[in-house]
Amino acid sequence: MTSPDDLPAPDDRRARLRAADADRELVHQILSAAMARGSLSPVEYEERAGKAAAAKTFGELDDLTDDLPVGQLGVPMPFVGETSVSRVAPAAGRRPVLHRLALLSGTEVRGNAVVADTLTATAIMGGVEIDLREVEWTAPVLTIRCTSVMGGIDITVPPDVTVEIGGWAVMGGFGGRAGGPGVPGAPTVRVVGFALMGGVEVKRKDRKRPGM
Repeated sequence: MTSPDDLPAPDDRRARLRAADADRELVHQILSAAMARGSLSPVEYEERAGKAAAAKTFGELDDLTDDLPVGQLGVPMPFVGETSVSRVAPAAGRRPVLHRLALLSGTEVRGNAVVADTLTATAIMGGVEIDLREVEWTAPVLTIRCTSVMGGIDITVPPDVTVEIGGWAVMGGFGGRAGGPGVPGAPTVRVVGFALMGGVEVKRKDRKRPGM
């Protein structure tokens, strides 16, 4: 009979592998869904989200989600360690922007950036600015999944798109006056997620004139 001492040591090669931004963003989505479900308190979420942002390896990320019912959270992304792949190939071979993370800093999406069907924005004591007026659209519907913890996410959309806003806030704000229909054939932007002592604001602005 084989004793526990005779069993091979666990393979920790994956745990030691370096994680990428996409992996850290995925963990933020899992933690956000867990808090919304009630599996994590806001304080627990804030603590784990900070550790996820600073995590360097898959092992560090796995420790943050091992006790969560990940399969029941409905996170529409692959599990940690897999690569997120856009379902729509961008034109001219350019890769779409899938993630933006601001931790005690600022980041943005603007200009002629390529966007696909999903964009994850996470602001932890920082700011994310998303300006969609000049971007290259590659899908009819863009879902922006927002997580703001003592930070801010500002989203600017052109006047012709349809905007649907479905997030919530705790001691913060989530929304804006941009919600409503656009013109036939234009893309739809769905903004979902939550803000904890932070804010997510969506606004409409006209496109910039050439030369301005």
